[in-house]
Amino acid sequence: MSAFAVNPDEVLPDSALEARARTISAELRCMVCQNQSIDDSNADLARDLRLLVRKRLTDGDTDQQVLDYIVSRYGEFVLLKPRLSEKTYILWGAPIALFVAGALALAVYARRRAGKPTGSSLNADEEAQLKDILGK
Repeated sequence: MSAFAVNPDEVLPDSALEARARTISAELRCMVCQNQSIDDSNADLARDLRLLVRKRLTDGDTDQQVLDYIVSRYGEFVLLKPRLSEKTYILWGAPIALFVAGALALAVYARRRAGKPTGSSLNADEEAQLKDILGK
């Protein structure tokens, strides 16, 4: 289990709200560290975001409202797992499209190559030698 960077003074007295805050914090990227959640980061900005999440929860916001508020302030990059939306179709679809395009290009190349002869035609002397060998 990873060590959390949540300080004791940040922990909410209500265990249900604290569990919700930890779940939300695990989904948010630290804008300083960028490869850690705010729950795992010791950066000052991560601490501010953790406190903001807890404040919004104690004010009565739902988990989705808290996430939407943070995303509205910091953009989609703050989410560790980006949402599927009109803005991210290219992000999610590009690997699939590139794979399909590569497979089609490979199939076309293989098909064109299969129909071409690989050697050169025989000259008259070589044809005569072949006929002698085959007995014709």
